[in-house]
Amino acid sequence: MKLSEQYKLIKFKDLGDERGNLVVIEGDGMDIPFDIKRVFYIYGSDSTVVRGQHANRYTEFLLVNVSGSSKVKVDNGFEQDIIELNQPGMGLYIPSMLWKDMYDFSADSVLLVMASRHYDETEYIRDYDAYIAESREAK
Repeated sequence: MKLSEQYKLIKFKDLGDERGNLVVIEGDGMDIPFDIKRVFYIYGSDSTVVRGQHANRYTEFLLVNVSGSSKVKVDNGFEQDIIELNQPGMGLYIPSMLWKDMYDFSADSVLLVMASRHYDETEYIRDYDAYIAESREAK
């Protein structure tokens, strides 16, 4: 399967009005294809920092830059795509077993991450060569 068919950019409903913006994201298949089990956010990073640098065997993610911008490199072991997140109403859905690097954070970047599972270190693949071997084994 082509990499661009594995991840998905999702545009969320903006319910804002003259009082300001309001973006709604609902899990469990409403806006994203999983029930949200964990939420965290990354901020205070600069353009030289690279976060992520791993794949997850089971966890799915949704990334939203609620402020500022950042780039995400997704990699399936055969192809790589770079997605810029710079709109608070747009999210990047990343299924399990895709390598991800988050980088090029703007000074005001706040990257919100929603995950389908609770944290479990044993399902992380942090060595790229091991990821390549495991992802190709599964194909």
